[in-house]
Amino acid sequence: MSLATTLRDLHVPGTPLVLPNAWDVASARMVEQAGFPAIATKSSFATATILGYDDGEQAPVDEVLAAATRIARSVSVPVTVDFERGYRFPPAELVERFTATGAVGLNLEDSDPSTGTLVDPSEQADFLAAVRAAAGAGLVINARVDTFIRPAGSPGEQLRAAIDRAARYLAAGADCVYPIGTGDPDVVQTLVEEIPGPVNVSYGQGDRSVAELTGLGVARITFGPMLQRHTYLRLAGSILPALGSGGNPFTG
Repeated sequence: MSLATTLRDLHVPGTPLVLPNAWDVASARMVEQAGFPAIATKSSFATATILGYDDGEQAPVDEVLAAATRIARSVSVPVTVDFERGYRFPPAELVERFTATGAVGLNLEDSDPSTGTLVDPSEQADFLAAVRAAAGAGLVINARVDTFIRPAGSPGEQLRAAIDRAARYLAAGADCVYPIGTGDPDVVQTLVEEIPGPVNVSYGQGDRSVAELTGLGVARITFGPMLQRHTYLRLAGSILPALGSGGNPFTG
């Protein structure tokens, strides 16, 4: 069984794939050693914080792809990568460049990082269909839906727009959809019930536990940059201050 098939089969509503996000080889190996069946990487944020670039496709794409390659070759489980809007590659070139990393899944978002505006849903569906045609079954496409973080209209209109976009993207060939930016359990429940395919949610939005999100029927739970940020906050908030005050940073 290919790694892409393994990753795709892990997306089960009500028995979700829990995907800790790694940011380098060491953290990826920790995730694998902890027993998780797949690894996600927030390449944009990870590259920004480690190499000094801003998020939003500001990091050179070669560095993003190199980071994904290092992680993918360091573990034996499937790796999926946040590839933002696709770095303006034509679909066939995107697939060629991306699959060379060894990663088998990618997020593609439906807002333009340069303007912060939503892409027309028909245009995005056509783009996803072209990526699917170029990739065949070799890539697991997680289509991010940005209506909640690029809000227009009332909350109800944002919800209907998210459902409409998600359905279009699944019909175009996406394996999973990711309506980022909501943790409201009623909204998540509606998304799960009305979207005709697997739904990815972010842990921490709404402070719901993994068990609670599982009960809502989601198929995938990701963490974005939160594990990395929490690690850095621990370093900045207690370890370094303890060193600075002459204490023991490894106790308490």
